[in-house]
Amino acid sequence: MAHQSLLSCCKRHCQCGMNAAVRATVRVGIYTGAKVYFVHEGYQGLVDGGDNIKLATWESVSMMLQLGGTVIGSARCMDFRAREGRMKAALNLVKLGITNLCVIGGDGSLTGANQFRKEWATLLVDLVKAGKITDDEARKSCHLNIVGMVGSIDNDFCGTDMTIGTDSALHRIIEVVDAITTTAQSHQRTFILEVMGRHCGYLALVTALACGADWVFIPEMPPDDGWEGHLCRRLADQRARGSRLNVIIVAEGAMDRAGNPISSEDIKKLVEKNLGFDTRTTVLGHVQRGGTPSAFDRILGSRMGVEAVMALLEATPETPACVVSLSGNQAVRLPLMECVQVTKDVTTAMAEKRWEDAIKLRGKSFENNWNTYKMLAHINPPDTKSNINVAIVNIGAPCAGMNAAVRSAVRIGIIQGHNMLAVHDGFEGLAQGKIEPITWTGVSGWTGKGGSELGTKRVLPSEYIEEISLTIAKFNIHSLVIIGGFEAYMGGLELVQGRDKYEELCIPMVVIPATVSNNVPGSDFSIGADTALNTITSTCDRIKQSAAGTKRRVFIIETAGGYCGYLATMAGLAAGADAAYIYEDKFGIRDLEMNVEHLVQKMKTDVKRGLILRNENCNANYTTDFIFALYSEEGKGIFDCRKNVLGHMQQGGTPTPFDRNFGTKMGSKAVLWITEKLKEVYRHGRIFANTPDSACVLGMKKRALTFQPLAELKEQTDFVHRIPKTSWWLKLRPIMKILAKYNISLDTSEHAHMEHVIKKRVSMPAPLMKKACPPTKHEEEE
Repeated sequence: MAHQSLLSCCKRHCQCGMNAAVRATVRVGIYTGAKVYFVHEGYQGLVDGGDNIKLATWESVSMMLQLGGTVIGSARCMDFRAREGRMKAALNLVKLGITNLCVIGGDGSLTGANQFRKEWATLLVDLVKAGKITDDEARKSCHLNIVGMVGSIDNDFCGTDMTIGTDSALHRIIEVVDAITTTAQSHQRTFILEVMGRHCGYLALVTALACGADWVFIPEMPPDDGWEGHLCRRLADQRARGSRLNVIIVAEGAMDRAGNPISSEDIKKLVEKNLGFDTRTTVLGHVQRGGTPSAFDRILGSRMGVEAVMALLEATPETPACVVSLSGNQAVRLPLMECVQVTKDVTTAMAEKRWEDAIKLRGKSFENNWNTYKMLAHINPPDTKSNINVAIVNIGAPCAGMNAAVRSAVRIGIIQGHNMLAVHDGFEGLAQGKIEPITWTGVSGWTGKGGSELGTKRVLPSEYIEEISLTIAKFNIHSLVIIGGFEAYMGGLELVQGRDKYEELCIPMVVIPATVSNNVPGSDFSIGADTALNTITSTCDRIKQSAAGTKRRVFIIETAGGYCGYLATMAGLAAGADAAYIYEDKFGIRDLEMNVEHLVQKMKTDVKRGLILRNENCNANYTTDFIFALYSEEGKGIFDCRKNVLGHMQQGGTPTPFDRNFGTKMGSKAVLWITEKLKEVYRHGRIFANTPDSACVLGMKKRALTFQPLAELKEQTDFVHRIPKTSWWLKLRPIMKILAKYNISLDTSEHAHMEHVIKKRVSMPAPLMKKACPPTKHEEEE
């Protein structure tokens, strides 16, 4: 590997999270024995060469995770579009012995990289003919490998659920929305917010879901003719229901069915003229590109960087140029040009006014977001009631995003014709009959609220099981939505066990995982964990910054999570920790000694700071105080130590865009499942559900939201330590250690293999049909 050369290159607009990708590419490249080069100023630097292409070192990417944009620069380049420019770029690469190119950018940048690769052989021939390189140099550089990582705040690249920079852009947008809604409510105003998205409505759509907007305009699905009257009726209806504000989200590329642009100013004039509402517009512009990267973008960039290096080192001359993508929580590799083609197919579908096709071609995640938005915003409650009573209860510690799930569940239930009941104060409140009807307007504005509006307690139902069964009978409750952490899961199990004795408990139940600890079996993610993770990450940034300019210092930070090391591990990745101690990854005194020695060696370089994370229950004897004392003693004369216990600040705060969106989709899916399950278990004029699949955990597993029977999950649970027996994120721990310069082996057995982009259920014209790819096994299963 020692002679392998990698090159890291950013182009076009810079996004938050790019630096994480650059850092991971450089460090994993060096770890594998490769030489890694920076190309400054994108393709322009590739063409100009000279000082624009510099050898990267381990230390050169320190302290950059928290920086927005890209430290190696990014620029548009007309020269690279011409063959003459690409020949200059090829010459610069050959002279440095570079045979691998890693490009971070959008579809234009990646298409340019693929073209460069395809004509590489002919460029070398021309360079030899011109006497600029020798035959020997040409032979050594006979093939160029390409891998792409997608950096785009618009999330407009097909084949990946999220592009680098999108989550950070959503953070900026939601910060503004939250600030605006407080003033709008005070003055009873209508606010129109224009966000980026000239050709893709992802930012607008997710923002609309995350803030409970009244209307969203996106280019993929223009409003029906006569939308002006519909919009005004909807706004007036919301005001009549008691809402003090209206929010309208507009993508900058929004248009009507005829292709005429719809601007925020047009909508403002319409609302003021027809309704007389006090209306304001805000155009966010480049604010969305800036700021500190979110924890998600840092982890995404880091994972993509590692996967990109592996893809390059495993590439052969026959391997097509690939792009590293995210599907659910899985890193996947996809043929670059297939992704580019599907991205272009979306544009074609929009030009040909095949709107439904455009939505489907954007991918399953986009389509699910659109369907959820439509249900919550555009379908009016039915005139006929189902006579079904659905109760919603919050259990365990409060967390950000719980309220978004409750709001979504309530509104979808009302749309289904059900009577929705709010249970206050957990299972204790259920036993005591603290239940009241909850209405559509009763949950207005809940998506952005932290904590639990219903009130929540950790009490389990076993001690109240008889009272709970009596309450269920008294209020004629036909199904139960339980939102919470490990207590919600345990409580669900106890209710199922009580079915043998109490027939009233034979009703459909669904548990929605919501806890900062992310320790509920049956789901890779829990509502609330992303908000906690961002809180920890931003706190680590501030703590590290506090040592800027001082002597060498190591910070030891204790995180929440019970026995689950998810927060410590993921925050370690996002904040660039030197070590993260967790219960699931056993450690002893030898490991602590090795970590201290590692920091001693680190302090001999230009890097003057260290960061150690410790999960609160990782070890009964190696406490935070013990680790602080050990590092302080062993680091005497080399570095000093500080410790921080983050505590309950990790549970508070307003939910992140991810938690709002995730909570909204989970609440919606749970109630739709209950509606179908009630039809299955309705027999002889009554509801009777006692099969295992009538009480489930709704969770995200790898690439899809799935329902798993509570009874089946018992085998996967460590009840003593309140964690699942296996966790997907443990496979990311070696990445954190390698990026911290530990010489460990990286298991590549589960690295992504090349897959194909799926284009399904889309009625395409005959020429496009030929380009469609066969579905993968996973997509067929879905």
